[in-house]
Amino acid sequence: MSKPSVPRGRATGGNRLAPRDDRPRMPLAAMRIEQVQRVLGEVLQWAQPADAILSLWLRANPKLGGRDRGEISEAVYDVLRHLRRYRRLAETGVGSAARRLAVLGLAATIGQERLAEALQPDENEWLSYAAKIDPATLSREVRHSMPDWLAQRLGDHDEPESLMQALNKPAPLDLRANPLKVERDALLAVLREGPGARYAPEPMPYSPWGIRVAGHPPVNRWPQFENGSLEVQDEGSQLLSLLVAPRRGEMIIDFCAGAGGKTLLLGALMRSTGRLYAFDVSAARLARAKPRFARSGLSNVVPVVIEGENDTRVKRLAGKAQRVLVDAPCSGIGTLRRNPDLKWRQHPESLVELTDLQHRILKSAARCVAPGGRLVYATCSLLEEENSKQAERFLAEHPDFERLDAAALLAQRVPNLALNGPYMQLRPDRHGTDGFFAAVFERKKAVARSAAQPDEAAEPSTEPTPAAPESAAPAEAGQD
Repeated sequence: MSKPSVPRGRATGGNRLAPRDDRPRMPLAAMRIEQVQRVLGEVLQWAQPADAILSLWLRANPKLGGRDRGEISEAVYDVLRHLRRYRRLAETGVGSAARRLAVLGLAATIGQERLAEALQPDENEWLSYAAKIDPATLSREVRHSMPDWLAQRLGDHDEPESLMQALNKPAPLDLRANPLKVERDALLAVLREGPGARYAPEPMPYSPWGIRVAGHPPVNRWPQFENGSLEVQDEGSQLLSLLVAPRRGEMIIDFCAGAGGKTLLLGALMRSTGRLYAFDVSAARLARAKPRFARSGLSNVVPVVIEGENDTRVKRLAGKAQRVLVDAPCSGIGTLRRNPDLKWRQHPESLVELTDLQHRILKSAARCVAPGGRLVYATCSLLEEENSKQAERFLAEHPDFERLDAAALLAQRVPNLALNGPYMQLRPDRHGTDGFFAAVFERKKAVARSAAQPDEAAEPSTEPTPAAPESAAPAEAGQD
């Protein structure tokens, strides 16, 4: 006896997994709104950095294609950049607040037309109304989506409107040639003929090693990245190496090495000679840096995990290093183009703790500088208390150091970079870089201690790590 037929597309009690072709499919725009809304629901709790939460969410949804991931990411970051203004606009809307934010972010990145089929008539009406509001009618804090305290501090800068506007624009992707392996012009020629051609690679205006590309290329899959000829690094970060001015055979310390971006360039400029210590309190960060050291071809890097600024291994290097770079932990306000959530996760109280830490680190690092040696203090901040005030406090407490004009030092290597000394302060609206600050000090030969104390004579026992072949790792998210 034959079994009764089951209509296609209809599930029965005995065939629960049969496809249901008659089920209406959710429009793509509706799916996109729901996806962005879910990510924002996690990000806006501020439990972790936005890039970490977004990365975890995307890994948990592996079936999403490249276009899907790009649209979700761009919409989430657009909301973070314009959160305060969007929340003001959302007050007049309908539906949940999270949905309204998602709609505004997607309308700004993929266009209102693509969203129309997923919106109710009153939602479309509200969105059209919101688009007609003149931002000039809003207060500066709301117009540029800044918390009150940050808007006040940035308002003290020259041309604050231009600065805030630039901080709310997405940053380009900055790359750097590895001078130990390839010249920039040669690398540019290869990229323009290969997979990088569609991203319009161009030489940077200031860095002699920098290349800027458009869009979001998969750099970590390019052969030039895999063989260590190419790294990801913001142009402002690259310029710090010109201030350090490393020489072959010297002892140099990168006091807060992090993921190793600046260490790599310093080592290449030393032609892999001398000894380059990469200090950091995070073993995990230095571990992530090791594959980059291996790809780069460097053999003079000594990664050292320290317990803090008063670690005994730091004391053993007292008065021995010709160059010391302190890229200090900071608020990161200068990187808002890449990390817009920082303006909502930082607050004045946290700045007090940061500035105290910066002072302690700078004081400790200064002990390592040899007579006649150079100390470079840097942050990726635009805030005076982390920058010029720290430099002035250091000078007041260390009469054995004198300040050098960082702007004049850079002008010797980059004549077209116009800066007002005595510090280096880069801005996204004027220089196209993150907001980097740097001060340069030199230890006086006459009054500095000529040698380390007997009990400090030995260097840290950690030996240089050879750049043995190691599997390639994805590019770091930051542009250090």
